[in-house]
Amino acid sequence: MFKALVMLMSLAATSTTAAQASRNEVDVKLVLAVDVSRSMDYEEMRIQREGYVEAIKHREFINAVRNGLTGRIAISYFEWAGFAMPESAIDWQVIETEQDAIDFANKLEERPLNFQRRTSISSAIAEGAAMIVSSPYRGSREVIDVSGDGTNNSGNPVAPARDKAVEAGIVINGLALMLRPSGAPGGLDKYYADCVIGGPGSFVLPVHKIEDFAIAVRRKLVLEISGLVPPATVHKVALGRPAVDCMVGERQWQDLFDR
Repeated sequence: MFKALVMLMSLAATSTTAAQASRNEVDVKLVLAVDVSRSMDYEEMRIQREGYVEAIKHREFINAVRNGLTGRIAISYFEWAGFAMPESAIDWQVIETEQDAIDFANKLEERPLNFQRRTSISSAIAEGAAMIVSSPYRGSREVIDVSGDGTNNSGNPVAPARDKAVEAGIVINGLALMLRPSGAPGGLDKYYADCVIGGPGSFVLPVHKIEDFAIAVRRKLVLEISGLVPPATVHKVALGRPAVDCMVGERQWQDLFDR
């Protein structure tokens, strides 16, 4: 009798563990890393924030989540400039239903808009990778979604940070805000393609007009969640040696003090 009771308890515990493991399975672990450097004015910051909120609430986003293998993703968010800003972070949340997406978007919408100096894409990548590693969820894909409007000019060099994350199995995609000249040879999208993004199927979407931001974010999220191959109009990760000087931002910043 006692042995039978122990076996039943063991089976129940195993079943509970399996159920918990199943609940921790998601199609994608996605970190949204958003640039809030002072190169953007308040109006651009506001439209950027509204673009993310609108994209996460949109039907296309919800449908992309539902059409996955598990029908669930885990998503988190933080803002960065010269460093990653921990007070801006929204912790991991599973999105499975439309209400889940609305709840996450509402949390984002309530965040105050803050600016910071400098641009450290390397810090954003490092923070995103740390969040993915420490996440309680398991996803078949792990993605850092970096949006920014300038080249790396603070912290560690960006290419080694990118390479380290990619070696850990993380895909980095980019949204290049090309609202004004960035100083990157060939354009900021070219810099992102050669120096920032990486991993299988990685890509960068350029945004030339701030009013196009919401559509670009939604398009990017759908591609990331669905694991679709981006169209030819989207810059895919460059093969071989980068054609762009990945230290261009650091050199430009140094030149300001050498004159």
